[in-house]
Amino acid sequence: MKEKLTIIKVGGKVVEDDTSLQLLLSDFAAIKGKKILVHGGGRSATKLAAMLGVENKMVGGRRITDESMLRIVTMVYGGLVNKNVVAKLQAMDINALGLTGADMNVICSVIRPIKDVDYGFVGDVKKVDAAILSDLISKGIVPVMAPLTHDGEGHLLNTNADTIAGETAKALAPYFAVTLIYCFEKSGVLRDENDDNSIIPSISYQEFQSLITEKVIQGGMIPKLENAFAAINAGVEEVLITSASAINAIGGTHIKK
Repeated sequence: MKEKLTIIKVGGKVVEDDTSLQLLLSDFAAIKGKKILVHGGGRSATKLAAMLGVENKMVGGRRITDESMLRIVTMVYGGLVNKNVVAKLQAMDINALGLTGADMNVICSVIRPIKDVDYGFVGDVKKVDAAILSDLISKGIVPVMAPLTHDGEGHLLNTNADTIAGETAKALAPYFAVTLIYCFEKSGVLRDENDDNSIIPSISYQEFQSLITEKVIQGGMIPKLENAFAAINAGVEEVLITSASAINAIGGTHIKK
């Protein structure tokens, strides 16, 4: 029987607020067994860019990453946010190791091809080295993964944190019984975004398609759920979408095969 592995993806809004981050990390530390934390940090990158006079360009909620913005996200994601999380986890006796995709060649990407939009230095994941991650995890190390990958040719690439979490979960599914948890400020996938009690407790792929047609699910929740179903189809045991304050609870929205 495979050992259980829990992968938590937490958004920038949580990791950039000291109180919510401390609560999240306390709950994360309480999770039994093997675990990985994947974090964002977009709001901090936006703030630093404004301070430095670098223009923030967004298309459809996705960041355009030119050379100046790449320097900023590298500083914020791989430095400020990542190392702050690692230090706080060490204080909780969690032996955390901060990683970008370039460290130990753990995630290699290809630069996103130009179609309607040139996203710049943005990476689409090509390969996750599950053997290296599995070895680290088996030694009791807890990877803390920043949303940066590399192309193998000396370039770092800004990469969506949801995608990193999903691709890492898929790659590790042959090694562990993986549960992937996407946590953010809402209690789960909501039927009414203004009603926190309107949680949809479980969603099948067919229901997902219907909810998109009905415009119940829209915006950034669509790619999050697409990542969730791709993970399930690749052997991940379960995906949960829930609030950052409820990662050890049984609520939220569950996606199973």
